[in-house]
Amino acid sequence: MYFHCKKKSGVGSLEFVIILNQMGLIKGKKGNMELKQFLVKAKMKAYAGSGEGGAKTLSDGGKEIEYEENGFKYRDRYFGFNPFVGQEVVWQGDQIVWAMNYYGHVFNPLVRTQAVYQFLQKALAQVKEDRPYRGSPYFKELDFEYKNANRGTLDNFMGLEKISYKGEDVYRLDYHGGLIKSES
Repeated sequence: MYFHCKKKSGVGSLEFVIILNQMGLIKGKKGNMELKQFLVKAKMKAYAGSGEGGAKTLSDGGKEIEYEENGFKYRDRYFGFNPFVGQEVVWQGDQIVWAMNYYGHVFNPLVRTQAVYQFLQKALAQVKEDRPYRGSPYFKELDFEYKNANRGTLDNFMGLEKISYKGEDVYRLDYHGGLIKSES
């Protein structure tokens, strides 16, 4: 389907672009930019902002955090404490447009698991629009150090985050995901 709008500026053309994007008819950089901006906001309102305290416990034992804004809906659903596994999903309207899976664990008894997760929450609050998957590439506070390496783009990516305490690795999380296209 192809739409053309001759009007080059003004509120009318902006509204037209927003409507087409909400209908899923605009692909590419503008749509990805909106998704990246939403992901950063959602992550700040979810675990990075409220930690475990913001999650509701589900009947199957999982925990879930949700956030909605401007036609987008974000859901982070995870199971376990240490280790844990989860999935983040984003819908635009009623269409799933993006998802990420992750598995992480604290594997070194050098430091309490809860202390690692408290530091992880701060590290995840450093998320940026250019790589809106987890935290920034590097974050340090006192004896804790967070490193996040990833490759790919919003379309298809994979990554690894690690936390060390006093120079010794204590935590690892692997993640991957990308854009989702519905059959049509």
